[in-house]
Amino acid sequence: MAKTVADVLAMVSQVKMVDFRFTDLPGVWQHFSVPARELTAETFEDGVGFDGSSIRGFKEIHESDMLLMLDPSTAFIDPILEVPTLAIVCDVFDPITRDPYSRDPRFIASRAEAYLKQTGIGDSSFWGPEA
Repeated sequence: MAKTVADVLAMVSQVKMVDFRFTDLPGVWQHFSVPARELTAETFEDGVGFDGSSIRGFKEIHESDMLLMLDPSTAFIDPILEVPTLAIVCDVFDPITRDPYSRDPRFIASRAEAYLKQTGIGDSSFWGPEA
């Protein structure tokens, strides 16, 4: 797995597609792919827009713009797909405020883990489906 943006960009030459992955509110994997040439350093800064109204539990059609922010530490070349593809797990953000989206399971899990640490219940946790 990659660790930094530079690591991910070095992997792009080995693939034809990049698959952006995230989960809906119930925790079901969602994804879409773009040609590898579209992944740049700016993609990690600016994020990737998508229509949140098509994702169960996210947004209504009249407020559907959403943003995926790529997590470079999750990038890997998917060994299953026929077309060489770099998979990256993303966090969901509001494109206007650039705040984490409150219904993103990764954000919910990170808040839960922070609570566990703050209260002294635990210092780490593991959550699915990404765990």
